[in-house]
Amino acid sequence: MPKLKTKSGAKKRFRLTATGKVRGQQAGKQHGMIKRSNKFIRNARGSVILDDSDARIVKKFLPYG
Repeated sequence: MPKLKTKSGAKKRFRLTATGKVRGQQAGKQHGMIKRSNKFIRNARGSVILDDSDARIVKKFLPYG
């Protein structure tokens, strides 16, 4: 069986926790901050655990995670 390739974009953006959950950055903070409320910006700091439906997709991109 040949080795599986990891998606380069996924390995830069996501990490797996010790329990197998997928951690990534909060969405919606790349641009357009002037129209966002201060509450939104404050709550979007740091990293979040992805929802199970999204995590299932990302785990396919990280076969050896």
